Order: sequence, then C-alpha cells, then structure tokens
Amino acid sequence: MKVGIVGAGMVGSAAGSALALRGGASEVVFVDRNAALAQAQAEDISHAVPFAHPCRLSAGEYDALEGAEVVILAAGVAQKPGESRLSLLSRNADVFASVIGGVRAAAPGAMLLVASNPVDIMTQVALRASGLPPERVIGSGTILDTARFRSLLGAHLGIAPQSVHAYVLGEHGDSEVLAWSSARAGTEPVARFGAQIGAPITEEVRATIDAGVRRAAYRIIEGKGATWYGIGAGLARIVQAIRDDQGAVLSVSVVAPEIEGVPDIALSLPRVVGRKGVSATLMPEMSETETAALRASAEVLKESTQGLW
Repeated sequence: MKVGIVGAGMVGSAAGSALALRGGASEVVFVDRNAALAQAQAEDISHAVPFAHPCRLSAGEYDALEGAEVVILAAGVAQKPGESRLSLLSRNADVFASVIGGVRAAAPGAMLLVASNPVDIMTQVALRASGLPPERVIGSGTILDTARFRSLLGAHLGIAPQSVHAYVLGEHGDSEVLAWSSARAGTEPVARFGAQIGAPITEEVRATIDAGVRRAAYRIIEGKGATWYGIGAGLARIVQAIRDDQGAVLSVSVVAPEIEGVPDIALSLPRVVGRKGVSATLMPEMSETETAALRASAEVLKESTQGLW
C-alpha cells in the first residue's frame, strides 16, 4: 500500500517511521511546504529500512501522492501568543482546505487519516472540505489515550497492555471519558480481575490512572515540547487495519449524525476499521456518570465548532 503523509514534522515523520519499521506500507511519500524537511525525513527513515521491512520512501509535491490509498494529514499551524482557540481553528481550517484540495486532485480515491489537532474538529473540517463520505475521513481521535489507559491499567495489574481491553471515549482532550464500566482484563472486568490477583482497583487507583491518561500530553510537552512517538505508532496501526481489511476495533473519530443527543459531531467511540474505512460504531457499556460525561464531551466539541461554518 502507498501512503502519503502531508506534514513532515515530528508527528508526520514518526508515523512514517512507524509504518516503515512495522511493515505497514510498501511506499511512503512525504509532502511538506518545507521541501527540504520532507526530503530529509524520507532519506533518514530510508536508512532504517535495511533493519526492518522493505519500504520505499520519498518526498515531493502533491502530485507525488498519485496512487496513494491513505493520506495522513499531519499539517497545521501553531497557536500564536494570545491567540484564541477559535482563531487557531479558523486558520487551521483554511490550511486544511488548501491541503485537501491538493490531496484530492492528486489522489481522489485516497482515504484521509487526520492527525492534526484539535483532531476531532479538524476531522469535521476535513470531511466538509473533501466531500468524501464520513467513513473515509478518520481522525486518530483517542487511539493514543486508549493506549495510555491500557498501559497504565496493565502496569497496575501486572499484565501486558495487549491483554487489557479498555477505551477512552469522546474528545481527544480534557473532556475525554475513561470507560471504566466496560474495561476488561482478559475476560474479566478489571475490578474483579484486580481483586483476584491482589491488585484492587480502588478509587485512589482510578484517580491516579485517570490523571495519568488525561495529563500525559501535558507532562510530555513540558519535558520535550511535543508528543510524537505514541501517535505515530497509533497512526501506523490504523493504516494497517485499513490495508489488511482487519475489521479492527479502534477508538477513532468520525463525524456522526448524532451522539448522545448532540448532532453532527466528530468524537471517538470504538469503531470497526477496515479496507472501506469505518464500517460500524459500537456504544460500550457505560454508567450513568460516564454517559453524562460523554454527552458533555460532545457538547464541548459542538460549542468549539460554532463560528467555523
């Protein structure tokens, strides 16, 4: 599969590296307004290929995306000092309109995978700008938050995170919802699993894990300026689900007609991802508190889009 990546910064390059090292694509093409950066990223990652899987890496203009089946959108603008979030969103919407025009002209059949933040809102912007059906415009959403949740739960329980089945729902941001009610370790609810092995899930443990998930990006940004490895791996995972038509259940963001009474909204729920994009959305078991929190998260996102269109 040929994959295009628009935006050769840290997130875009981490996604390209993860795809190459995981064998997730046969070809990766970088496009960036800084052509030298795109070329340097392609060349640098190509030097890792002999240690991993065959993959051709290159850089070019939008026409180099011809034949790409998935295009990762990792482009965007940074927030200026004193700039409001809505102003940033408006500028990013303008950037996306230009980028998507170039992508659609070169690769009209490509599925769009949105990584730029705020990812849920930018997924809506990408859908409107592209004219594609909603199932073919996928935001990375809470795939990374879900990985953090599983990692911390696995560490507490002393098991591999791959054996933890738990999801973070809603916004990729402060209003996200950790779905404890449906969290499982193997076949068991995590609370029952923890009780059996002497690692109880107390309210204190829940609060610690919640903070660990919710504040992870802030800690990482404080330490090194941005996050990129985790989301790069998450993007590569989504691409592989599409390439291999896996029907994988992943917490990604797509525009839905209605979620918890909030219309026309993009946020994350467990979704079935395969060759045609998102084929189904699942509503996990939730407590009344979690359901209310998901509704509140949807309302936060809805309010943030006011004034964009």
